[in-house]
Amino acid sequence: MTIGFSIALIVFVSISSVFLMNADDLIMKNTNDNIEHLKNIDENDHAEIYSGQTEGDMVLTPLQKELLYKGPKHRTGLVNLTRKWTNNEIPYKIAKGNFSWLQEQFIILATKKLMEVSCIKFVPYDEDYHKNYISIVGQFAGCFSQVGMIGGRQILNLAPSEIGVACFKFYSIVHELIHALGFAHMHCASERDEYIEVIEENILANQSHNFQKYSNNVITQFGIDYDYGSVMHYPAKAFSKNNQSTLIPLKSLNGVEMGQRQRLSDSDIARINAKYC
Repeated sequence: MTIGFSIALIVFVSISSVFLMNADDLIMKNTNDNIEHLKNIDENDHAEIYSGQTEGDMVLTPLQKELLYKGPKHRTGLVNLTRKWTNNEIPYKIAKGNFSWLQEQFIILATKKLMEVSCIKFVPYDEDYHKNYISIVGQFAGCFSQVGMIGGRQILNLAPSEIGVACFKFYSIVHELIHALGFAHMHCASERDEYIEVIEENILANQSHNFQKYSNNVITQFGIDYDYGSVMHYPAKAFSKNNQSTLIPLKSLNGVEMGQRQRLSDSDIARINAKYC
């Protein structure tokens, strides 16, 4: 075995082991303030913001965090932050006893929505056939997901609530499923300074990191323009301490709502298809 091959193998094993960490061990403990807010959340609010993970609702491996915000140390060009699901097929398992029958059907309906607009296929997990899969649970406060195919069992959490509220807004479920497909948030895109201004003085204490821009050689938008109306964009008052805007658009919104959770935008659909189809 050559020295070069040995080093490459060590690097590969090290990276793989980081991605294959136990999913539950990667979940950060939510704050008491967030948990209380979620208990009394307004129907127009975004539960994912109060879910206690990176940028609210992204559960990242240490390697993903390093690449996302600092970029690769020793190479140029685009680095793949997330792995695509094999053959565009995403096995999933809804945890027994976590949801009502109606909530389960609502989750399944969200997977069907994404299948309608792309070539991806959400399929029920089969332990005899599938190694990698999404475990959809409702055991933690808030809604959050791991990003991309991590390997083995990975978590997507939706705290149970009545349909249409908190984590059971239809397009909040879709938002989390899109994270699982490998997509991050629009408001932190590397080109965002051309489109939005971040108002630091309005951001909650210790929450400025949720607005940190992504490294431009780690996240690709597939040549598709920044989109205020993306279902992956956060609202104008995300993480606000005073009910004032933390995000201000620098260009016309053209009638769309920043942070909307009513539909998939054309660019959302285009990005999914560019990545997978």
